[in-house]
Amino acid sequence: MGLRDILSGRAKLKEPAGDRLFALTTAAVTLDVECGLKPAGAGAVIFKPLSAGEFAQVDQDVEQLLEGVASGFGSQVERKKDSYGFEWVVIRDPDLEDQVASVHTVASELTARGFGAQLLAAAFRFEGGDHPVYWIYGFKTGTFWPFVPTGEKQERDNARELELKAKLEKELPVEQDLSKWLALFDAPI
Repeated sequence: MGLRDILSGRAKLKEPAGDRLFALTTAAVTLDVECGLKPAGAGAVIFKPLSAGEFAQVDQDVEQLLEGVASGFGSQVERKKDSYGFEWVVIRDPDLEDQVASVHTVASELTARGFGAQLLAAAFRFEGGDHPVYWIYGFKTGTFWPFVPTGEKQERDNARELELKAKLEKELPVEQDLSKWLALFDAPI
């Protein structure tokens, strides 16, 4: 499938694979016991910004959705924009299961409203060690990968990321193609 096929309508972009997201909650014990990582209380859905027309149409619906998610799970929900212009729906909740469920709900609702192709990733922050650890979930691939920024000139700790991959790939669907392990520097979570 090429860009020309997508633009001509002969092929469509892959829809998100959101259900594998719940594997993170089952891996929580391994993250804690074997990796020394505890949830930092923040997760997020990251998506490409909508066009002006789409945004006006959907903005009110999204706000109502976020209010519903916040009240339904007892989470705090806010919207942010990063330095690259991507939209972040940030969910703050001390309970990892509630974070994952909230992220899944937001992603599912955006998909149901026709914006599934806009979804890029979900990110969950963990603490434990010298640097924060993010487990990133790619909606298009239905896979996770670790991201460990060192805080120095947008560098990452590749050795720690590979160690985490080895420890969790039996419990999480971990992306095997390391070139797809995209970094989310300056994540607002």
